[in-house]
Amino acid sequence: MQPSMFNLRVPLAARDEVFLMNTLTDAQLVVSPDVAALLDRAAGGNLSGPFGPTDDEREALTLLTENGFLVDDRATDRRGLDEYLTGVKSNTDELNVTLLTTLQCNFACDYCFQGDHGDYNKHADKMSLATAGRVGDWLERELERVGPERFVFTFFGGEPLLNLPVMYQLAERMWNLTQARGVRMLVNIITNGLLLTPDVVDRMLPFGLNGIKITLDGDRDTHNRMRPLRGGQGTFDRLIDNIRRVAGRCRISIGGNFDESSVDSYPALLEFLKEQAFADQLVKVNFKPIIRAEAPKERDSGLGVRDSAGESQIPNPKSRMIPLVLVGASNKPLNGTCMTSAGAGGGSTCDNCDFLDDKMSFLRDETKRLGFTPHDGVHNGPCHVHMQHAHTIGPDGSLYACPGFTGQLATSTGHVDDRHDASREAARLQFDRLDPWRECGDCAFMPVCAGGCVASSFSQLGDMNRPTCHKRSFESALISLAHTAASAAP
Repeated sequence: MQPSMFNLRVPLAARDEVFLMNTLTDAQLVVSPDVAALLDRAAGGNLSGPFGPTDDEREALTLLTENGFLVDDRATDRRGLDEYLTGVKSNTDELNVTLLTTLQCNFACDYCFQGDHGDYNKHADKMSLATAGRVGDWLERELERVGPERFVFTFFGGEPLLNLPVMYQLAERMWNLTQARGVRMLVNIITNGLLLTPDVVDRMLPFGLNGIKITLDGDRDTHNRMRPLRGGQGTFDRLIDNIRRVAGRCRISIGGNFDESSVDSYPALLEFLKEQAFADQLVKVNFKPIIRAEAPKERDSGLGVRDSAGESQIPNPKSRMIPLVLVGASNKPLNGTCMTSAGAGGGSTCDNCDFLDDKMSFLRDETKRLGFTPHDGVHNGPCHVHMQHAHTIGPDGSLYACPGFTGQLATSTGHVDDRHDASREAARLQFDRLDPWRECGDCAFMPVCAGGCVASSFSQLGDMNRPTCHKRSFESALISLAHTAASAAP
């Protein structure tokens, strides 16, 4: 027996205990140092002393083995990872669909509208009711083919509330279909919040509305700078008022996108939210970084991607790091979903990923300190791009593996009309063969990361099978998770 490659541990000095986690089995234990020492002895092949393990040690070894902390050999771990990811890929328990009602948006976020402040993407695609009807037909066929227990339906954009007729039509149709088949349906809406009203919530509640996510990019002044209206007007007060009006009607979560200029305003935002009457109605508060669209210039990157001036469009090759979130990188109108890129990305922050990871850890701790629930930062995946029964549908009916590719027809994996063409089939096969984690060596975070964000790899490097790595952020989140688990332990 030997320790699993997926073992992680955090010393809990104040308790004289150790937090153990296995990312493949998701087992989490708070144990004495003696139990953790058994794993060290197993690593050194020293379990069988002159008298063998004691009865207490045998009991501990059985517990460690049952939870995956001890395995026969490294090949067992590798097979376990392959079986787990294969299971994730083919799982039919859930059909998960993200629908973009439109790529248009009524905000003028400077990080989303690079070079597009003239028309604010008003000419971007918007789903028609006729296309929505064909989407409904395709979803009905998928329900029959997959036979899921749950149907998770997320409305996204652009700004999804700019196309309420499509949202209402499809939500009602799918509710009727799922109820007739005994399938649980959950509806989520990701919105900037400007058009969110009690009427919208009340209209969606009968169709399985599960939650609404609204974005706040820092305190009042910072948010108004980062996310203004087309005319430059601030939006913070309007959004807070809208949240206040719908709080209690449905689950609300808060998201936010930070960069170097805005991250330090988030504690003030959290303090403000804590003072609001709706604070206890917020089910989750989670922030993530954005990357300014300045393509770094690195010659001799060895990756062969250069612009017309001969400059490399690849992030710093020394770091081999990719940002967690990418935004528009060219001077063309935004072609993909909100907060995604249709071209090369990058920027100064990308070249210093420790900044991102440190700030994410800081904001996670601040969020918890003020009594809100953040994402734990460890269970980040595998994401939907690795799941056969998770799809994104663009406004024209094109299918994509995840929202990060929407609008890039070269990456479309199909169409709701079931049309067949060589390019879509090639893209589908490419996504089907994805395995970026193969380059991650013996990293313990592979089961919860699967190689990172495929959309980022594609946008930055033109290679979906190049892993993106934010191990430092995972490690910091693990420490927080360990202390949370320890505080809940008797």
